[in-house]
Amino acid sequence: MSEQGVVGRLSDVRAFLADGRGTILSAVAAGWCLSIGIRLAYPVLLPYLRDTYDLDLTTAGFLLTVLWICYALGQLPGGLLADRFGEGNILVASSVISAITLGLVAVAGSAPVVYLATAAFGFGTALYGVARFTALSDVYPDNDGTAIGITMAAGQVGNTLLPLAVGGIASAFAWQYGFSLVVPAFAAVAVGLRLAVPSRTSSPTSAVDSVSLETVRYVVSELRRPEIVTVAVIQTLTYCVWQAFTGFYPTYLIQIKGFSQPMATGLFGTFFALGIVVQPLTGGLYDRYGIRKSLPPVLGIVVLSLVALPFLEGFWSIVGGTVLLSSILGYGTITLPYMTAAFPADMRGTGLGFLRSIYMTIGALSPVMVGALAERGYFDEAYLVLAGFVAVAVVLTWWLPEQ
Repeated sequence: MSEQGVVGRLSDVRAFLADGRGTILSAVAAGWCLSIGIRLAYPVLLPYLRDTYDLDLTTAGFLLTVLWICYALGQLPGGLLADRFGEGNILVASSVISAITLGLVAVAGSAPVVYLATAAFGFGTALYGVARFTALSDVYPDNDGTAIGITMAAGQVGNTLLPLAVGGIASAFAWQYGFSLVVPAFAAVAVGLRLAVPSRTSSPTSAVDSVSLETVRYVVSELRRPEIVTVAVIQTLTYCVWQAFTGFYPTYLIQIKGFSQPMATGLFGTFFALGIVVQPLTGGLYDRYGIRKSLPPVLGIVVLSLVALPFLEGFWSIVGGTVLLSSILGYGTITLPYMTAAFPADMRGTGLGFLRSIYMTIGALSPVMVGALAERGYFDEAYLVLAGFVAVAVVLTWWLPEQ
């Protein structure tokens, strides 16, 4: 690249971070790093939880379903509250609630308490989900794909480091200590968000400030638009795959591929580390080419990787397969900015929250499906089923409008 090109690129970066936007982006990214990283520590701790509470694969899968269903159910309230009270306020509230409920998970003394506390934690982190998208879309109206991609890549840092840290603590001491040590981190993030992010990033007026029949009709009319319906179905299918794959991949590596617990945890962390590269890349592809040109190649790699996984043998072939499987982490930086921008600004949080509640609730059932198949000796076949889901999503991209 020429010197002039380097200067131009640096100028673009400075403009991207100017006027306090860099501070906002950093604070939101830090919160997401912690929020998603701890949720993705659950699969690493699943063997410890199974031993502690005598859970089989189906009931262990149900614990993950509880976590993600409550995360799903919190999306619509999160969107409504963000529209009503402001995005920054909801981001702070989510971090505070997450700190409290994660502390309850750490001190739980029985399986029912773990399930209930996990449900509360999932709901608390859900409030973060919609508000971060709408806040970044407000702050970066022309580069939301890149901004969201950077934030999601920060989440992959959390997904890489936090499961490794929590898994290491569980091996050396007890799984509860890993959770309890993260509580102060959530409190620190809440303070950072309060200082960096405006209480409201969107217009102070909203079409959904109050719930009425007219409001419901307005929201439903937007949800029925063909492009929103199509991308919502694609998002549902791919989210089912993401949930099931990440929920059981460490267990699959241990039980089917013969990996040790530390080796499976390390490969799981590597999978998410690759997302640090994948997600900004796919976000940039979306900004440049739009969803119809950028999404099919990414999903195509996912299909091929899932089909190949059951047939891979040996450490290095599975490492190579994991590298390709990291493309699963890239679809969201294409579908989610598209979905967010498709809604009018005055009901963006509510519309996005409603759709996220729907597709996440459906997706949260996939760990139970995979757990039940694995319990019956069909662990490999479960991944072929997931490949079929993604293949259907690839076909549906042809029904998305040109951008």
